[in-house]
Amino acid sequence: MTITPGDAIPSATLSVMTADGPAAVSTDELFKGKKVALFGLPGAFTPTCSAQHVPGYLLNADALKAKGIDGIVCLSVNDAFVMGAWSKDQGVGDAIVMAADGSAELTRAMGLELDLTARGMGIRCDRFSMIVDDGVVTTINREAPGEFRISGAETMLGQL
Repeated sequence: MTITPGDAIPSATLSVMTADGPAAVSTDELFKGKKVALFGLPGAFTPTCSAQHVPGYLLNADALKAKGIDGIVCLSVNDAFVMGAWSKDQGVGDAIVMAADGSAELTRAMGLELDLTARGMGIRCDRFSMIVDDGVVTTINREAPGEFRISGAETMLGQL
């Protein structure tokens, strides 16, 4: 079942890259008591994700925060090392938490998995965005396969 507005973000443990290496971070740490712009995408270093999705959130980070967003989280079914390298490549700094869902634990629990096994990529995260307020989804924008129309930062700005 796919997560919908009014649902709580499932409990899961993700990974983030730190100066000391990968570190575990719980969904409670990311979402409890905060209003968060969460977006998910199929993979680090992939064309649309690198050229449009992450850059759009980076460009609009201040505008999102001015509209009440406490944090921005990017979710992908990659490991923390890949997400850390991609963060550096994209110049993300502290503007976006690059959260690795290496085993697709959270992605599957939200019903947002994308099976790209036939393309040699395995199970990935669908392209989506959502507003999460104190751990509860208030808005979700899930893309049709292969599209990038409604999950960008510009759409989210209009929804705040």
